[in-house]
Amino acid sequence: MKNFKKLKIWEQAMEVVRKTYSLSKQLPAAERYGLTSQITRAAVSIPSNIAEGSSRTTDKEKKRFAEIALGSAFELETQLLIIKEIGWANAEEWDKLMECLHVEQRMINSYISTLKRNS
Repeated sequence: MKNFKKLKIWEQAMEVVRKTYSLSKQLPAAERYGLTSQITRAAVSIPSNIAEGSSRTTDKEKKRFAEIALGSAFELETQLLIIKEIGWANAEEWDKLMECLHVEQRMINSYISTLKRNS
């Protein structure tokens, strides 16, 4: 699939990015180069790898990029759990982001399963 912008998995990942940037504004200024940078980089990595994988010609290559996106999603989840543990985020906004992220993780897992069956 060359037009990655039509992929639901990419659209959902972009929603994760939007919600992550919104939540990142709640973090202390001292975390600009710490958790703020880490969560935004991990979030941006998800749709970026989905887009890059969509340009590949084989299912094996597409699966590799989907697995990288999933790894970034789990990285982001861990960082969000740290933020919650420390108490730096609004609970309602955190919950919405985590729910959105879990949907994305399930979508990526399903996509990877489909690619495995096809190859």
